[in-house]
Amino acid sequence: MSTLVKTNGLPSFRSMMEDFWNTDKFFDKPLFTGEQLPAVNIRETKHNFELEVAAPGFKKEDFKISTENGLMTISAETSKEQKEETENYTRKEFSKTAFTRSFKLPENVEEEKIKASYKDGLLVVDLKKSDKVLPAKKEVKVD
Repeated sequence: MSTLVKTNGLPSFRSMMEDFWNTDKFFDKPLFTGEQLPAVNIRETKHNFELEVAAPGFKKEDFKISTENGLMTISAETSKEQKEETENYTRKEFSKTAFTRSFKLPENVEEEKIKASYKDGLLVVDLKKSDKVLPAKKEVKVD
């Protein structure tokens, strides 16, 4: 299962310290923006890989899943707006939530047969394995 790679996008302590001492980066990008990536579980069975993405607060229409050059990208975006007007004031609140996660697909995944479903805050992506047997080892002859 080592061919599926996930990244959490969170800064390491070292990069935060480097950003702190580099004033251009420190003032250009806040250290803690409140952005968080959804948790992902990856399970492998005999016939498929299954990704579970914990993403409550979205609708199935908010998700976009695409593949290109062996890389699968899952992204979602939602926004909410609330407006209250009275005689003396207008209050408008809005929020936007978005994320993007990318995964390197194993060579034995059939990209055209990827399926996804979303229910109760959980996005489940089913990656069917190919029936073709991949060679365990390949040697290249040097001329």
